[in-house]
Amino acid sequence: MSSFLSFVVLFVFLLFTRNVVQGDYDQEMVMEEKELLGLFEVMEALLDEPDFSQTHPLPCTDTPWPGIECEVSIDDNNDTQQIFHVTKIHIGPDVLSPPCKKSAYLSKSLLKLTFLKTLSLFNCFVTSHVTLPTTLFGSFSSLEHIALQSNPKLYGEIPSSLGFVTNLRVLSLSQNSLNGSIPKEIGSLAFLEQLDLSYNNFIGQIPNEIGGLKSLTILDLSWNKFEGNLPYSIGQLQLLQKMDLSSNQLIGKLPSNVGNLKRLVLLDLSHNFFSGPIPENFQRLNLLEYLIIDDNPIKTMIPHFIGNLWNLKSLSFSRCGLFGSIPNYFSLLKNLSALSLDNNSLIGNVPKNLALLPNLDQLNISYNKLNGVLHFSNEFIEKLGKRLDVRGNNELCINDNKNLSSYLEIASCVGLRPINDKSFAEDPAGIKPSRSKSNLSSSSAYLNLHVIIFTLVLSFSFSLLNL
Repeated sequence: MSSFLSFVVLFVFLLFTRNVVQGDYDQEMVMEEKELLGLFEVMEALLDEPDFSQTHPLPCTDTPWPGIECEVSIDDNNDTQQIFHVTKIHIGPDVLSPPCKKSAYLSKSLLKLTFLKTLSLFNCFVTSHVTLPTTLFGSFSSLEHIALQSNPKLYGEIPSSLGFVTNLRVLSLSQNSLNGSIPKEIGSLAFLEQLDLSYNNFIGQIPNEIGGLKSLTILDLSWNKFEGNLPYSIGQLQLLQKMDLSSNQLIGKLPSNVGNLKRLVLLDLSHNFFSGPIPENFQRLNLLEYLIIDDNPIKTMIPHFIGNLWNLKSLSFSRCGLFGSIPNYFSLLKNLSALSLDNNSLIGNVPKNLALLPNLDQLNISYNKLNGVLHFSNEFIEKLGKRLDVRGNNELCINDNKNLSSYLEIASCVGLRPINDKSFAEDPAGIKPSRSKSNLSSSSAYLNLHVIIFTLVLSFSFSLLNL
């Protein structure tokens, strides 16, 4: 009898538990109809899947789609009722191939997804012309992450309404065909951590309001058509770790307060029209690992404070109009792996201690006015291979015992005078005639000519006397 009662109790308990779980499961199925229909309209505007609503009727639970994520919240009108909200839409090659249909577009129904936190669309707009709607982001108070990348047919300007999306932390619009200028309202995004507008057609000046992005850690405006001076307010971005302004039309001197950005790891200012000198307080950038200044009319000597940037891994001053000599303090940069000083007007000897840098794997000092003997070991030359470029220095030579001069495309020093010979230092390849040797030969010839003439005159005089 007792065993029978135990069985009955267990059966009732399991039945009760099943009903509770089923009740909770039914609650989790709930989703607001307006939001659900809005999601269907958005997805059908992007995907080549016209029956999306039928194949994924419950996208947050029973019939999920890999690029959609949802979160549960409590219904404002019913404390016991849980409701699903769409918080993320991601479409890209990692989800589908191809990601979107040829006629893909941004549906206005996005505005119905008021709980959306992440909108991420990669390689979606590649065939048909799509314009970024100017009113798209105004109602998205929940958006934290916007990534519209690698969409060559996405045109339009950044809407000023984006400044009202105050929770935004990531704005990545790289590799599109967007144009216009950066709206001043962007300075209101106090929580923005990453701003990437690279590889577009943006124009105009970088607004001074960009200094309001106090949380910014990554700023990438490269490969656009920004012009004018760099705003002084950029020195206020104290948390900045990466700043890439390369390949624009920026001019003028660099603001000295860039040296205040003490967390910078990468600074790329290449392919602009910045003029020198580089501010001295750049020496405060102690965490800097990548400093790239290529193709700017700096026209100065290599700044002495470079020797204090001990964390540097890559330093590039190609085509900057540099003059003077290569400093010996480069030997202090033990982490340096790449050094490019090519196409400048540097003179003097190449410091032999460059070959002692333990991590140096790329060295380009080609097309300067360097001279003397290149004191690099065979091991160092073989280690770098073609990553060592010393061409275009007509007065530079190497003690050739392995035909290295031909390999490096510079002259051989074999058979020439020692380096302590001043004339050799000036002309190691022996191309120019030695001034002292030329003068000596000329004087000797002149003296010999006078002796010959005097002898002939004297001989002629004696002949006349004998007559």
